[in-house]
Amino acid sequence: MGRSATVERRTSETSIRVTVDLDGTGKHRVSTPLGFLTHMVEQVARHGLFDLDVQAQGDTHIDGHHTTEDLAIALGRAVADALGDKAGIRRYGAATLPMDEARVTCALDLSGRPFFVWEVPLPKAKLGDFDTELAEVFFEGFVRGAQCNLHMALHTGHNLHHIIEISFKAFARALRAATELDPRSDAVPSTKGTLVE
Repeated sequence: MGRSATVERRTSETSIRVTVDLDGTGKHRVSTPLGFLTHMVEQVARHGLFDLDVQAQGDTHIDGHHTTEDLAIALGRAVADALGDKAGIRRYGAATLPMDEARVTCALDLSGRPFFVWEVPLPKAKLGDFDTELAEVFFEGFVRGAQCNLHMALHTGHNLHHIIEISFKAFARALRAATELDPRSDAVPSTKGTLVE
């Protein structure tokens, strides 16, 4: 049985459906009402080598917050569901990646305990229809959905597009590493014997 899952999240504000296959090749079909968000989620699929099908609608006539947050929560839950009891995974992943002048590190632990650290100072601005502050909203939502520990830190950079895009790419690479199966062990990678709270 493949490591895949589908999650639907429907509220009065959004309608989200996410399907993820952790052992994919980066194939993706992503539809959101926010062009920049669509582009960023495509980066997660491509650089994480996850197959992703994302269909998202939301009240973007207000702003993009609800759509971004609910999509991220649904994606996190889908990843958690696809991992099951997490037996045999590497658990930890980290990536430091550059994009022109920008460099970001993402470190994560699929611990079953949500904790989020955001050290990526961004001025309030828009990239197309995407408020820069929604990058933080996305990753915090993922943490809540996946029940993981995620740290994101900016080392250098000034171009806002570059900083946010390389944050998503670093996240994709870190998540890919953490979800990969470890050929040396089929056990749950914890002395507690569980990573599911």
